[in-house]
Amino acid sequence: MLEMTREEFEELVAEALDRIPPELTRLMDNVAVFVEDEPPADDPELLGLYEGTPLTDRGEWYAGVLPDRITIYRNPTLRMCETREDVVAETEVTVVHEIAHHFGIDDARLHALGYG
Repeated sequence: MLEMTREEFEELVAEALDRIPPELTRLMDNVAVFVEDEPPADDPELLGLYEGTPLTDRGEWYAGVLPDRITIYRNPTLRMCETREDVVAETEVTVVHEIAHHFGIDDARLHALGYG
């Protein structure tokens, strides 16, 4: 497995977030991004997870709820990548993928766009 500290990986996630166009980040609402070492035991290869209510599904009822949660998992990413450059690229794809879920874009569309 490729070695990278949690702090280094968190920095890559932050850099990937910084590359999201400002016109999109301005539209993001009530969402927090976290880094965890391992995904849930039932899905050990999971690279990222979006938990919440996509913007497209929110209605008048949506008020006073906890923020949506995007989690990026460090160790599965490091296990699948051979180089630091691979980690940078995979982290960016994963961050974009999970943010897209926040905007209501499903997995099938993301795969078609190359963010699978």
